[in-house]
Amino acid sequence: MTPYDRLAALGLTLPKAAPAAANYLPFLRHGNDLYIAGQGPFDAAGHLHTGKVGRDLTVEQAYEHARLTGLNVLAQVHAATGDLGRVVQVVKVLGMVNATEDFRDHPGVVNGCSDLFVAVFGDAGRHPRSAVGMSSLPMGLSVEVEAIFAIR
Repeated sequence: MTPYDRLAALGLTLPKAAPAAANYLPFLRHGNDLYIAGQGPFDAAGHLHTGKVGRDLTVEQAYEHARLTGLNVLAQVHAATGDLGRVVQVVKVLGMVNATEDFRDHPGVVNGCSDLFVAVFGDAGRHPRSAVGMSSLPMGLSVEVEAIFAIR
């Protein structure tokens, strides 16, 4: 099964990769490493999911936002490589959660992205990561994820 087959089995399709929102590159390939800039939870209609977890959003809602964010990360990988099948390994993930000061389940939120990567790439989707809380994120995003991939 290809990564695209696995996405289809999940009922998902890749969105169009978002352009950079400021003075940065959405991705950069350096040798066999592919760096993906922070992505947010934009849906296919272009709707941006915002809010603060622990106040406006539940862990379950934010998990879905992180999953959607992971899908947007994969759209950047596809834009950079032309084929998700070129991914050898997800090397590192940084998940940032816009959360209240007393919120404690950042890993439960970022699992939305991590679970997606494992579903799409199998063992090659397993990765080290950091899941951290932020007092705010650009544009009020609920979740932001950046990632590094090894590609062939």
